[in-house]
Amino acid sequence: MKTAVVLLSGGLDSMVCAGIARERGFSIVALTVDYNQRHRVEIEAAREIATLLADRHIVLPLDLRAFGGSALTSDIDVPKEGVGVGIPVTYVPARNTIFLSLALGLAEASGARDIFVGVNALDYSGYPDCRPEFIAEFQRLANLGTKAGVEGDWFTVHAPLQHMTKAEIAREAQRLGLDAALSHSCYDPAPDGRACGRCDACRLRAKGFADAGLTDPTVYA
Repeated sequence: MKTAVVLLSGGLDSMVCAGIARERGFSIVALTVDYNQRHRVEIEAAREIATLLADRHIVLPLDLRAFGGSALTSDIDVPKEGVGVGIPVTYVPARNTIFLSLALGLAEASGARDIFVGVNALDYSGYPDCRPEFIAEFQRLANLGTKAGVEGDWFTVHAPLQHMTKAEIAREAQRLGLDAALSHSCYDPAPDGRACGRCDACRLRAKGFADAGLTDPTVYA
């Protein structure tokens, strides 16, 4: 059985991504980055999901509040007016580049040559590091900048949700038999952990379930 490193945030997309990796026959090393994000409840969601899907789970501390520059890592209000146009303030500078670099290091160290990431380029909030061009270039970088890659033992970066709508992702969770209630998507949860229901992530998630004709299991504040 081949091993894959899966970036597991605790959200619906990353859970479905891990489920697809498992279905494809990979042994999963799940990597969750605790970057001191505002929505830290997602880390506990990742732990629960990992107990079901992963063979090994690493929660790596990396305090990106030291950098700031985002509503998720600074004292900036999370927008609640609806999904807008352009790159929102919830964009964390270079986050997917940082996370994929960490996943690449883990993959090379552990002998894995497959990396799964749950980025989505259709129903997304304008993040530049979710685009297909970015994933393709990161895979090229991975094979240029590692010992394994230089020696011809190449890495593959899988983004199986890239061209799915949120409705298709919700249906995929159901098809895989995953409990979507375990996942957490909200950027600004209430103190008791309930989703706010108004941020971009909540709106996209709710719309996805509605468009799929499925019951949204999220408990909203």
